[in-house]
Amino acid sequence: MYAIFVTGTAGSGKSLLTSRLIEWYSSNNAYAVAMNLDPGAVSLPYEPAVDVRDHIDFDTIMNSYSLGPNGALIMASDMIATKLNDIQNEVDEVNPDYVIIDTPGQLELFAYRASGPFFVSNLSCENKAAIFVFDGMLVSSPTNFISIALLATSIRLRLRIPQVNILSKIDMMEAKNSVLSWAANTALLEQAIAGEKDSENYLLSMRLLQSAMKGGFSVGLLAVSGATAEGMINLGATLGRIFKMGEEVEG
Repeated sequence: MYAIFVTGTAGSGKSLLTSRLIEWYSSNNAYAVAMNLDPGAVSLPYEPAVDVRDHIDFDTIMNSYSLGPNGALIMASDMIATKLNDIQNEVDEVNPDYVIIDTPGQLELFAYRASGPFFVSNLSCENKAAIFVFDGMLVSSPTNFISIALLATSIRLRLRIPQVNILSKIDMMEAKNSVLSWAANTALLEQAIAGEKDSENYLLSMRLLQSAMKGGFSVGLLAVSGATAEGMINLGATLGRIFKMGEEVEG
């Protein structure tokens, strides 16, 4: 079994991508299931085979501990690690080829508290990878692009597993080619930053970029649309190389 953790900022399209990955693997004769790790999720575009909401009741936490929505989310996210054995047993019973794990919309609660990395590290499977979703609606400016790219790098440091960065919502983007060029060529990103009128942001962005480059900062992006399924072949091939050293899913 291979595990794919789908991460990204709230509203970036994680759940829709999870649904598309299930469809893509299924169409290529692989048994893939979804796992929902968001205890606060109201509706999902897929039917999870494993659902953390079966183990953690968000409303009960709010009522039992007199917490508001934010406090309940923090507690619920921390409780995910305590349910790992139960979740592992459910996954093992289903016995899929791939489990696609839709992580909480509040990325910081999953990645920066101890429970998220603990879950990633201790889920038992043959191999693991993460997808970080760059929200195409957020990264159309070079300053925003750098901010999200640094966040993606931080998530990779926290989860410590191979990571694929994708650009989502490409069917809605006007600046898709510019964003993809920034990801492929930092010189073009520097030029774009220089073209911004805010001098304070320019200096900060350039210093962040230059410091990151000294440390080997590099962001490659795959263009993917959850709405149209464009780019799924490239994403599947990239994940295949991670998991099977080049062996792709049979079609």
